[in-house]
Amino acid sequence: MKYKNIRSIREDNDMTQQQMAKILNVSQNTYSQYETGKIEWTASTLIKIADYFDVSVDYLLDRTKNKKINHS
Repeated sequence: MKYKNIRSIREDNDMTQQQMAKILNVSQNTYSQYETGKIEWTASTLIKIADYFDVSVDYLLDRTKNKKINHS
């Protein structure tokens, strides 16, 4: 599935797909396929992205507009 917030947060931080791929330890082609929805995101990959940008996984998955993690 394609999630617009993942691409947006990457672009908002002036990062290339190649840079993100390196952070996630995957090829640029694999990252591109994640971003375009050709392959499904794994939970561990989503967590790495959320931790890197200090946002919630729910935000990455377009489940909320609130970027910050709620610590209850």
